[in-house]
Amino acid sequence: MEELVIRDADVVDGSGAPWYRADVVVDRGRIVSIVKEAADAGCQRPKARRELDAEGLVLSPGFIDMHAHSDLALLRDPDHSAKAAQGVTLEVLGQDGLSYAPVDDRTLKEVRRAIAGWNGHGDDIDFDWRTVGEYLDRLDRGIAVNAAYLIPQGTVRALAVGWEDRAATPEELDRMRRLVAEGMEQGAVGMSSGLTYTPGMYAEDAELTELCRVVAWYGGYYCPHHRSYGAGALEAYAEMVALAREAGCSLHLAHATMNFGVNEGRAPELLALLDEALADGADITLDTYPYTPGSTTLAALLPSWASEGGPEETLRRLADDGTAERIRHDLEVIGADGCHGVPVDWDTIEISGVGDPALARYVGRRLDGWTSARHLLLADRLAPSILQHVGHEENVRTIMRHPAHTGGSDGILQGAKPHPRAYGTFPRFLGTYVRELGVLSLEECVAHLTSRPASRLRLPDRGLVKEGYRADLVLFDPSTVTPGSTFENPRRLPTGIPHVLIDGKFVIENGERTEVLAGRAVRRSPMQRNAQRP
Repeated sequence: MEELVIRDADVVDGSGAPWYRADVVVDRGRIVSIVKEAADAGCQRPKARRELDAEGLVLSPGFIDMHAHSDLALLRDPDHSAKAAQGVTLEVLGQDGLSYAPVDDRTLKEVRRAIAGWNGHGDDIDFDWRTVGEYLDRLDRGIAVNAAYLIPQGTVRALAVGWEDRAATPEELDRMRRLVAEGMEQGAVGMSSGLTYTPGMYAEDAELTELCRVVAWYGGYYCPHHRSYGAGALEAYAEMVALAREAGCSLHLAHATMNFGVNEGRAPELLALLDEALADGADITLDTYPYTPGSTTLAALLPSWASEGGPEETLRRLADDGTAERIRHDLEVIGADGCHGVPVDWDTIEISGVGDPALARYVGRRLDGWTSARHLLLADRLAPSILQHVGHEENVRTIMRHPAHTGGSDGILQGAKPHPRAYGTFPRFLGTYVRELGVLSLEECVAHLTSRPASRLRLPDRGLVKEGYRADLVLFDPSTVTPGSTFENPRRLPTGIPHVLIDGKFVIENGERTEVLAGRAVRRSPMQRNAQRP
């Protein structure tokens, strides 16, 4: 007898098709049978060792977070309810060009310092890996939700070139190609870039194109945080589209927002650019989160020249009064590349987290100018994370309607007051933008969060409620699902999501986190390669 039957569920299967009533049978981690309208058909209903009454609940595939910063959180926090309670069954890590594999001892130390605001310093983590494959093996020991990995181009550059603002030598470029190929061979699904973060931003398009050719040969995709989300945003999007097409590589645009005052109301221009490329045969998708403010580290706003050489050089420059004044001028007058070419408005910058508990008084405060920002960067050794209140609601709604759209939280879990998107992205899509505002239908929204990202990841058996597919499933109440997290209380868990299954096992049951660690690394699916090896 099979393990579980979910009775009388309203199945929204992830395809975008209308919902239907069914009994769904799960066994050994797979959906083995779907009996539609079982209660009304007069047929013999399926039986199993356990029955779950799903009357009034929607059954959908598990949600896929296409942009997550849980690279260390999955290792330090077995509970990980921040994502599990949202119905997330798969996260894509290695984002924005900076993560923890592949590395050597030097690069690992530098990266840990550079992205402490995203993931913490990592003093509580045993970094017993150096390669992509070893990191994925570490995840396979058991984690709360599944995880896929993007090779971080900035980390690759730090390993092969360092943190200098210069072109790679032919030998260094060859090494970067080999590192990307090794990471893809070991199971990465693609490559990310952070082109407003050092050292990834020092790469010219020709270098990025060569690395994308390697990714394309393995059937992966390129996921850039491009060179500007502010002034010049449309030009930056066009640059990434042209680069990916030149390389013959699939493209997924990370947190594809149109932020800052210069871009208010310009989302249709972005979508027109993408539609033209799609009509011409380009393979493009994107992700967004359903909020207006962004979130990053305070150090990320600095001009790129101020961060050349790595974190210690950045701190040295900040400590020098003359150099600090030059940084201030770039930030406040010119518009630094780290702040997307827009002069910083300190009133929009809210401190969301610090590394040193002695500086906790700054959390939740808006910065009153460069003097405060400089002091905090030095005192906390580049660790502060921030919220940046620069978004536009109509842009958010317009972009999420696009058929190439998928959901991504960009959730940073560090800090005393993180962005609520880390805990609330997926219930906010369902509760606010489906039920309350009607921006998307329920069937459309679920497709955006399940089958579309699964297709981008080339996962042959995830993203749909379908016989033979993996039993990564969510049961939620469409009339009550809502995020608990707010900007004032960002760590509250959502309501209206009583059950979440991964590999057929309950990780959330009756609204409570179980002790099950059903998540594993999800590696790139092998595919036939038709292109010549780069």
